[in-house]
Amino acid sequence: MIANRSLVGAPLLALVTAGVWWAWLGWDNGYRVDPATGDMTGPYAPWQVVGCVISLAVVAAAAGWVLSPWLVVPVMTAAFTIAWSQNAAATDDSGLWAVGAVLVLVGMASGATLISSGSQLLRGRRHAGGVPAGI
Repeated sequence: MIANRSLVGAPLLALVTAGVWWAWLGWDNGYRVDPATGDMTGPYAPWQVVGCVISLAVVAAAAGWVLSPWLVVPVMTAAFTIAWSQNAAATDDSGLWAVGAVLVLVGMASGATLISSGSQLLRGRRHAGGVPAGI
């Protein structure tokens, strides 16, 4: 049962994770220049990044509930980092996308570990007789 769940869950999780990247960030490659200050920002607006992080947290929590964090973390980390890196490498002539890729990788691994492990812990408590009083 667990092996079947992993065989189906891993590719589905990878698709959903890459889909989150595309839905929030994948379509925006434009930089904006503030006409008053001349400052350049982008390519993502803050609301896009916040929405992406919240969506990834929901996916990690749901995946951690049904799959092992040992599966969730590498799948989500790889899927998001690859999706982000392909786009960044194609649009960056400086080579600094590689630094960003490392930061995305570390952030994804850290966040997915924390959230999927927490979800798995809550699931274990629930199945072991419920959540302790006061929580």
